[in-house]
Parts: sequence; C-alpha cells; structure tokens
Amino acid sequence: MTKSELVEQLASDSKLTSKKAEQVVNVVFDAMTETLVAGGRIEIRGFGCFTIREYEAYTGRNPKTGELIQVEPKKSPFFKVGKNLLQRIMGS
Repeated sequence: MTKSELVEQLASDSKLTSKKAEQVVNVVFDAMTETLVAGGRIEIRGFGCFTIREYEAYTGRNPKTGELIQVEPKKSPFFKVGKNLLQRIMGS
C-alpha cells in the first residue's frame, strides 16, 4: 500500500475529503518521524513497535576490490512486528 492508497482508504472509510485525509496521514507520519528523530519509541499495540537501532563503526571490505574500508557508525529505523499482526499474517 502506498501513501496515496492509504489516503484514499482513509477518505472512503471515514467520509473525509481526500484533502482532510491527506492532512491526517501527514500529521501522523510527521509525529512518528519527529519521535524517532528525537530517539523515542513508537508502540502501536497489536501492530508493532518502531525504534532506532544504533550500529557501531567497523572495518568492512569493498567487494569489488577487496580493499579494507572503515564504515562509519550509523542509526537505522527498525520495526518489530506485534504478536497480533504476526498471528494474522501467519493465519493462526
């Protein structure tokens, strides 16, 4: 599902205009983004949890040349699926 499909679904299910539905989706995504940028955690019961994982710097290898390279530390968003969603996907 794309963002525009989500907006269309929200508009049709809630009797909102497409413009209002798009505003709602943008507010939710902006709030989630701000929380993750600030180092927070987002938990949606039954759906899952979004967190930021931090990775240490390490020495890697360029697969093309075999040369050793230093990989900088980084942060990456991580999603852990909730138990209820997992059960629905698995068909239990």
